[in-house]
Amino acid sequence: MLPSIDITCPYCGEIITILVDDSAGDQDYIEDCQVCCRPIVIAVRFDDDGVPQVSASAEDDA
Repeated sequence: MLPSIDITCPYCGEIITILVDDSAGDQDYIEDCQVCCRPIVIAVRFDDDGVPQVSASAEDDA
């Protein structure tokens, strides 16, 4: 089962839940907001214990 992480959309401010593929290592990708449909840049990094650290930013900020 993939871990779920709550993030805040940098455009509309809504909290949305994303699933993180913890088998793929560090990742950078774009996912559309489920509420306002704007593109969110997602960066996933794993700490030494394998816990995902997720940041979300507007496409203009990336």
